[in-house]
Amino acid sequence: MKVMILAAGRGERLRPFTDTTPKPLVEVAGQTLLGRHLQRLAHAGFARAVINVSHLAEKITARFGDGSGAGMPIDWSHEAAPLETAGGIAQARALLGVAPFLLVNADIWCDYDFSRLRGFDLGRHLSHLVLVPNPPQHAAGDFSLGNGVVGNGPAPRYTYAGIAVISPLLVAGIAAGQKAELAPLWRAAAERAEVTGELYEGHWSDVGTPERLSGLEARLKQS
Repeated sequence: MKVMILAAGRGERLRPFTDTTPKPLVEVAGQTLLGRHLQRLAHAGFARAVINVSHLAEKITARFGDGSGAGMPIDWSHEAAPLETAGGIAQARALLGVAPFLLVNADIWCDYDFSRLRGFDLGRHLSHLVLVPNPPQHAAGDFSLGNGVVGNGPAPRYTYAGIAVISPLLVAGIAAGQKAELAPLWRAAAERAEVTGELYEGHWSDVGTPERLSGLEARLKQS
C-alpha cells in the first residue's frame, strides 16, 4: 500500500520561520516532521511514499532524495503553486495508481499506529477518516461519527486528524493542475454514506503555529 504525504503548503501561520524553512522540515524533539512520518510509516510496512512539494521544494527533496536514507522509496510530485489537498492528489494520480492509499498531512505530530490502516479494506466506501477530539483552535470540529462519518451531524463533532485512507475515485472529477480541497468532496461522499471513520484519542498535535510548536515541545520534554 502506498502513502501520500501532503507537504506542499506555504505554512503561512508559521511565518517568518517558514520563509526560509519549509514546514515539513520543522523539527520537533530533534527530528523533522516529515522524517518522523517516513520512519514510522516504513516501520508500519508501507511500501512507497508519494510526497507533493511546492514551497521551498528543493530543500525538502535535497533532504530526503530518493528515500533510501528514510527507509522507504519516495516519488516526488511537484506543484508550481500549491494545489490544495484534493488538487495535490489529482496531480499525483499517475504516481499513486488505482488502489486505495494512506493520506497523511506532513504538519501533524502523532503516535497513531499507521499499521492499523495498511491494507485497509474500504469496500464500497471512498474514504476512511481518522478523527480526534477537537483541539482549542478548532472547537467546532469537522465531522460527526455515527453509522459512518456525517458531514453536518449533531454533536459531538470531531476534528479531522490529517490521516485517512482514500480511494482515487474520490478525486476522479478533479483535473491535474486544478486547485481543489478535500473537505467538500468528503462532505458530499458522507451524504451518500460513502465515508467511514474512527476516533483516535492518543497523542496528536497540529503543528500550525509557533505557539503550538513550542507547546508540543514542552509536552514532549515532560513526558
